[in-house]
Amino acid sequence: MINFDPLKNSNFRYMKKLIYLLLLVAISCAPKEEKDVAIHGIDQANMDTTANPKDDFYRFANGKWLDNTKIPAKEGRWGGFGQLREVTNKEMLSILDDATKSGSYKEGTDQKKAADFFSIGMDSLLAENSGVAPIESYFDEVNAIGSIEDLQKVMAKLHIYGYDVFYGPSVFADLKDSKMNSFYIGAGGLGLPNKDYYTKEDEKSVEIREKYVKHIAKMLAYANKKDATDADEFMPDAQAVMAIETELADASLRPVERRDLQRLYNKMSVADLAKLTPDIDWDKYLTDIWVTNVDSIIVTEPRFMKEVNVVLNKESMDNIKSYLKWHIIDKAAGYLNNDIVMANFDFFGKELRGTQEMRPRWERVLGNTNGAMGEALGKLYVDAAFPPEAKAAAEEMVNNVLKAMKHRIEGLAWMSDTTKEQALKKLAAITIKIGYPDKWKDYAALEVDKGGESYSYFGNVLNADKFEHKKAVDKIGKPVDKTEWGMSPQTVNAYYSPLNNEIVFPAAILQPPFYDYKADAAVNYGGMGAVIGHEISHGFDDMGSRFDANGNMVNWWTKGDRERFDARTQVLVDQFNNYEVLDSVFVQGKLTLGENIGDIAGLSVAYDAMQLYYKDHEKPGPIDGFTQEQRFYLSWATIWRTKYRDATLRTQVLTDPHSPGMYRAVGPLTNLPTFYQAFDIKKGDKMWKPDSLRVKIW
Repeated sequence: MINFDPLKNSNFRYMKKLIYLLLLVAISCAPKEEKDVAIHGIDQANMDTTANPKDDFYRFANGKWLDNTKIPAKEGRWGGFGQLREVTNKEMLSILDDATKSGSYKEGTDQKKAADFFSIGMDSLLAENSGVAPIESYFDEVNAIGSIEDLQKVMAKLHIYGYDVFYGPSVFADLKDSKMNSFYIGAGGLGLPNKDYYTKEDEKSVEIREKYVKHIAKMLAYANKKDATDADEFMPDAQAVMAIETELADASLRPVERRDLQRLYNKMSVADLAKLTPDIDWDKYLTDIWVTNVDSIIVTEPRFMKEVNVVLNKESMDNIKSYLKWHIIDKAAGYLNNDIVMANFDFFGKELRGTQEMRPRWERVLGNTNGAMGEALGKLYVDAAFPPEAKAAAEEMVNNVLKAMKHRIEGLAWMSDTTKEQALKKLAAITIKIGYPDKWKDYAALEVDKGGESYSYFGNVLNADKFEHKKAVDKIGKPVDKTEWGMSPQTVNAYYSPLNNEIVFPAAILQPPFYDYKADAAVNYGGMGAVIGHEISHGFDDMGSRFDANGNMVNWWTKGDRERFDARTQVLVDQFNNYEVLDSVFVQGKLTLGENIGDIAGLSVAYDAMQLYYKDHEKPGPIDGFTQEQRFYLSWATIWRTKYRDATLRTQVLTDPHSPGMYRAVGPLTNLPTFYQAFDIKKGDKMWKPDSLRVKIW
């Protein structure tokens, strides 16, 4: 995966991204014919040619852009991804508007449901009039809890509707039998992004925790139909919530620990899980969440589940009720009346991301509609915005990058023939998906309520979560449908799935700055070509390399090859550990290892693929004074130019498996001989590293 926003991902939500979407390891495209841009390639107006590329290549490639660009008030960071997403969002808004006005989509069609979902979300008056009514019935059920049995029943209902309390169910391919879907129980129940936010003792972490408790109290006041001035009344409840979450956090794994997927694969019988957590009636729980065909469960964090059992016994029922109520209002906060929406933004937006203004309502509702009915919107998007030449160009580029990767593997001096044979087998088995699915997701069973006494925006969000839960549990024990996509066509991103051994490029990423069919090949190979190489190489990074050609988590390496691989990747870990992004805040080299491997390998094979392209096409001379090799690397640095607010940067480093953009732009380059050749980098230049410190993997 090339990009990932971890904000408000609890352990469980993060886990689902890690083992499903981060098992869709993404990097995060041609424009319409009638939509032209003034510059096709490298825009020199964004460069600072007074900077020396041998010393500060990032500044050389992007200096004027950095000087002249302001981060929009609604954003925590800004760069190529943000700009393209904004273009795509505005396009989607226009497409939705046209679909609504045209009346061409009949009642009951997926496209009409998506338009209705969006329309109801845009009804701010409905949200104001509804107030907290959409969550009152859930509060009533929590208030009525009188025993562990009652608690378990309420928790099961909350899990069906996507609430994140204590732990949660999910369904996807078995890590060791990728043809079949298995049932997972994952850790959850944290309101802050991950364990570090509860355990770190630096001044900023302590400050965030104090503000978080105050935020909980304020939200509980609103949920009880009071206002912010009454928050002190709920401080004891908020402190009880924080105490429970801290206990859970102490027992949970850190993000970097979750990268060890063997550690997360703990398959056990229902009876064995009951021994681990004797106060939870698992047979009853499974029935309550509509799971009736399970004889084994994959538990991602057994220690965490033991702690859940401790908390359920140790904490008073009143404290547990406060915890449940907090998570009920927390999930609903972005969909209710303005006071609650703003309070939610003040903490999670301003405090954790440093953003100054909330995104406009249409952007927020569009994002939620994408989350609920992404492929229904995708049908509209593809019909209106995806030209066939974009797919054809991407296919040619993918084929060249695959050839280049094959040559790289064959030429590895450090890898034995035994492991090479398996690596090549895996490479040859990779499935490629470009643009949009051949078979669209069916939303017939999704209810979008748009009338009656109790319908609401949040009610439809819950309907969507219930719909996804039902689809998931129906898959348990059945073969994996490998035609499904993990991203919608209008998503500006791409991914590799080790369970399916596939690379997927949604339509929306096949646009500038990643791909421009009017630009020269070097610019496109330095952009989209490197993205393609990045995704392919995820099959051979520290996580993906543990899955075979069939998508199963089995070892296909000799012991010596794995040791040599680990030694080489450690050099990369050390490199990125030394990047200080803020005072005493460093990139986590181990957490970002997979993405950093992807960037170096992706650039390497994309460069080779460009040379393969020029064997079949005429190679142009210098353009704007730069050779094709130089333009290749300038293009790469351009797509990763990013400006950050400090709070956003800090949160990314603590939570995200992707390094900040400025380090992705230049970090890989310091390891590549072809970059040194292109810009004549020599000893004494700041971009130079001695050969002994350069990373050489793929």
